[in-house]
Amino acid sequence: MKKTVFSVTAAMMAATGMMAAGVAINMASPAPVFAQAAAKATVDAAKAAGVVGEQSDGYLGFVKSGDAATKAAVEEINAGRAKVYAEAAAKNNVPVAAAGAATFSSVIMPKMKAGEYYKDASGSWKQK
Repeated sequence: MKKTVFSVTAAMMAATGMMAAGVAINMASPAPVFAQAAAKATVDAAKAAGVVGEQSDGYLGFVKSGDAATKAAVEEINAGRAKVYAEAAAKNNVPVAAAGAATFSSVIMPKMKAGEYYKDASGSWKQK
């Protein structure tokens, strides 16, 4: 499990770092990176407003109903996370769910800001 946490953590940090720096993996087609950056900005605003929160499975969820743009942004971010979790799970021979949960506890939760929402393993929304 420790190896999984490290691999998932490294992958998430690399992906986040590349998005924050505006680095495109395929420089011939940077549009997906910029689209993901826009989705991240939308999700960050929704988190600050208490509409979106982090879930213990490593995915984003809705604390309360959001608009279409926020729903699309959450879907886009979750799709990216699913890809990272699947790659890490395959590499470490663990279930994808374990990779997502490990990322939540080791990467996502520590980076959450005070006042943001998270859904614990029992399914209850709580504020950090």
